[in-house]
Amino acid sequence: MQIMAGVFRSQHTKRSTVEKRVIRNILLLFSILVIITTAKANPSVSVLENASDSIPKNNNAPAIIPVPDAYSPVPGRYFKLTSATQILLVGEVNRLIDKDLRSEWQGYLRSRGLLLCGQKFKFPFVVSRQKVGKYKRPAIILILDKSNPDKNTDSATLHQIKGGYTLGVSPEQVTITAQDKQGFLYGLISLLQLAGHQDAASRSSNGVKIPCWQIKDQPVYGWRGVMLDESRHFFGKAHVKKLLDWMAYYKLNYFHWHLTDEPGWRLQIKAYPELTTIGAIGNKTDSAAPAKYYTQAEIREVVSYAKARGITVIPEIDMPGHATAANRAYPENSGGGEGKFADFTFNPGRDSTYSFLTRILKETRSLFDVDMVHLGGDEVSFGSGGWGKLPAVKTLMAKESLNDNKAVEAYFLRRMADSALQFNHKIMTWDEGVDAGLDPASTIIFWWRHDKMKSFGKAMADGYDIVLCPRIPLYFDFVQDSTHSVGRRWGGKFASLKQVFDFYPPAYTRHMEKKGHVLGMQANLWTETVHTDQRMDFMLFPRMAALASAAWSKASVRQFDHFENVLKRELAFYKKDGIYYFNPFDPTATPEPKK
Repeated sequence: MQIMAGVFRSQHTKRSTVEKRVIRNILLLFSILVIITTAKANPSVSVLENASDSIPKNNNAPAIIPVPDAYSPVPGRYFKLTSATQILLVGEVNRLIDKDLRSEWQGYLRSRGLLLCGQKFKFPFVVSRQKVGKYKRPAIILILDKSNPDKNTDSATLHQIKGGYTLGVSPEQVTITAQDKQGFLYGLISLLQLAGHQDAASRSSNGVKIPCWQIKDQPVYGWRGVMLDESRHFFGKAHVKKLLDWMAYYKLNYFHWHLTDEPGWRLQIKAYPELTTIGAIGNKTDSAAPAKYYTQAEIREVVSYAKARGITVIPEIDMPGHATAANRAYPENSGGGEGKFADFTFNPGRDSTYSFLTRILKETRSLFDVDMVHLGGDEVSFGSGGWGKLPAVKTLMAKESLNDNKAVEAYFLRRMADSALQFNHKIMTWDEGVDAGLDPASTIIFWWRHDKMKSFGKAMADGYDIVLCPRIPLYFDFVQDSTHSVGRRWGGKFASLKQVFDFYPPAYTRHMEKKGHVLGMQANLWTETVHTDQRMDFMLFPRMAALASAAWSKASVRQFDHFENVLKRELAFYKKDGIYYFNPFDPTATPEPKK
């Protein structure tokens, strides 16, 4: 790997070492060609193989997860972070990071500093009136990178990847340069990670000595997400905030909130109060459990909390399937059906169903600081068998020349997409939406059925933006160790820490017609087998750190041995924060919670 002058470590090696490295890389290239050839013969192989352009192992990378794009250590030199260390805002950074955001960041940095270092750093933000280079006291200096002015604003398309930063640590000062708020936050978080991973000898009662580095970092993907299902089991505001704190720590930036499904409706809608007074009763394991849901004030609080940490919250209102809880509250909208999936769908034949859902979507839009909404659209066939018995559906099929339930489902999604786009810029669906004829310019497809490569290929060929979240390895309700007995498997396969770390989207797309665009990836935690906060944490940690590595770092800089070395210290931070985690180094140390 070529190294940029002044950024990477200089390479002064003996000729024999260089020759060995060349030979090793030739062998590696040969192995990649073998994988590609095999994948062409059997495309399914590429789904689970990581054919990345790996570099030789190097455990001298900084103790940061995810590992930065480029780095150069300055051996034997340190910056001392103390309670008095100020964060200086230079020039236009003062306007980019306003007073409210500074206050939020200060609180977050203080809590992280206490957790990671055991010290009460103050992190005061100070507007600097001096020119760069003139400030003599040790400080953390934030400087706006104006090399691309278009990136210095909040407005950005989903294809514009934000969050890049440079971090320079010298004995005199720390300099963080970025083009956007996310970049400054991520630079500060990387600095705290460096501090947290220092050994006891580097600590004193009044500070931590941080080793000097030159780091240049940029995420590979703009969508780095986690989805939490709170319909099946409800976890509440405090635990969601803790999850958001750790998402920010790992530079994850989308929180997909699955708030409606069969067991319970978890979002207050003032136009339809019975959605929560009736629809929020019960969960997956107890249909009579007291109603639990988020008030609108709580939703706004969580959304604001996430935004201050660089995280966008995406609401999901599932339709036309997974509608059982809503239909308990307002049975006139039910699509019928019998047995296990009775009332599983909304009635696609009644105009009042569309009015009902449109009003819900409009009220939802007012709560979330984002012009995107997820409409679900998956597994509708489980409960659409009763549609043929409904007079309204028969009339709809005759009027719109719809030949079967699949065509009715597509009609429903197109009609609701049109409604949602009245007050949203984008709508999202699970990958079943590929067959609904939705407009690629305004639709994001979430590909989850890892055994349905044709669905992914069609989404790519039709020009959709796509978020990858295949069950293997990105469904975090799947077990993560061969000894675990609770949770899902697929033909015996599960989602191990290393599989998540090695996840490599180009292995999926290299043989596809690439009119579409992969925005990034997301891990989904469905909660049929996750009843408690303890098990929720166990399924997320440390796989969430591996997800961040796959979504942020180039395959060529990812090194699993380095990741494991850093992770060993991270486990202590989890424990200190009250998180019950899976210990991949000693699975018996933290036994699997059964619920």
